[in-house]
Amino acid sequence: MTRISGHTAEEIAGSVRDLVSVGTLVAGATLPPIRALAADLGVNRNTVAAAYRQLVAAGVAETHGRGGTAIADVPELEREGAAGPRGLGAPVDLASGNPDPALLPDLRAWRAVYEPVLYGVTAEDPGLVRWARERFEAELERAFDVVVTHGAVDAVERVLAVHLTRGDAVAVEDPCFLAHIGTLRLNGFTAVPVAVDAEGMRPAALDAALRAGARAVVVTPRAHNPTGAAVTGARAEQLRAVLAAHPHVLVIEDDHFSALSSCPYVRSTPPETARWALVRSVTKFLGPDLRVAVVATDERTAARMHARLAPAWVSHLLQSLARDLLADPATTALVARARGAYAERAALLAVRLAPRRFRAGAAVPSGLNGSSPPDGPSPPPHDAARPRVSIPPDGLNVWVDVPGDADLVAQRLAALGFLVRPSSAFAVGGPPRQAVRVTTSTLTPGQAEAFVAALHSATK
Repeated sequence: MTRISGHTAEEIAGSVRDLVSVGTLVAGATLPPIRALAADLGVNRNTVAAAYRQLVAAGVAETHGRGGTAIADVPELEREGAAGPRGLGAPVDLASGNPDPALLPDLRAWRAVYEPVLYGVTAEDPGLVRWARERFEAELERAFDVVVTHGAVDAVERVLAVHLTRGDAVAVEDPCFLAHIGTLRLNGFTAVPVAVDAEGMRPAALDAALRAGARAVVVTPRAHNPTGAAVTGARAEQLRAVLAAHPHVLVIEDDHFSALSSCPYVRSTPPETARWALVRSVTKFLGPDLRVAVVATDERTAARMHARLAPAWVSHLLQSLARDLLADPATTALVARARGAYAERAALLAVRLAPRRFRAGAAVPSGLNGSSPPDGPSPPPHDAARPRVSIPPDGLNVWVDVPGDADLVAQRLAALGFLVRPSSAFAVGGPPRQAVRVTTSTLTPGQAEAFVAALHSATK
């Protein structure tokens, strides 16, 4: 193997990167111990240690504790989508996280009026910006600019990228949305877990993350994926109080489910925060292939996002199609129908597993946060040895706490014909909470009954 060379940290790191580029050092290859390489090159051990830190910060290498430093590979990331085979006899897919195609507008019937767009045009469609501004102004009490991105995931990644550098810490919900986990790993950010309960991020956990040095926070105000939690007014006030003490911290609110949510939006970002973004995507209710999101953000962040050359803009064809659909009364009616349908389908499962009853078809099933059930006395206390729903579901998924190993439960459910995602897929810190995420967007009453029976069998 060609030897690593150099006498400064920069030269040593550059030599390693050259060897990686030509394939001499491949993913998984262990670099020489610091003491050994320092002796071989005739340099101080601190010089080699600094070179290795540069390689780790650049994403070229990763530390394995006592196992030393090794060349990093492209991480394998969990993604939303079909989780198993399709067709006759295939398992019931309750793992995909997808919306119901029957509740999306038929884009084939739309032909947007389109004029050729050339380089140098304004990045945002004026009509789409007007639509977004009207809605943001009703909820924001501060000046803002609107930026259009390729969906919510692209928006979060771009906002983080214009303010942070590799190695910076980002506070995220634990359990966390799959795409956010991937975004942090691929960009070299450090995920700092913040525990979540039925009302969203726990204030004490967020405060601890900020005191530990987190330079950004990503909050899901409602329909948290995977748990379905929604930030309440009281919790939002607590989060604002915590964040107000750290005005330099970037705050991103990913309101990805906005138009479909049965819960109101309450703002977690305090007025003291200098850099912030509120992200709203159209993909959940207009279709995952319509990659458009609107972002309300401070002027400085918007300017930095516009300064990035790749991509210079979201296709104006997509923007104009989204604009026309959003102004269409039939689309508005379809979105309202979808909102009710998703709440009812989540309740099909949740009412059978909740520790307390809640009203089928209610916007957010009641009785899970200490409130009284609406239709009679409380049922007997929940058996902790059986599956339960402890967070009122808002969104396309229901979070089911299970006794024992959630990965094993998911395997048993697959053998019984139901695909779900175990909580380990969403964990960002420490042992994961033992639970499974069940996508209920297309769930039928018969499937709900069969799944609950299979779940009880799988957790015995």
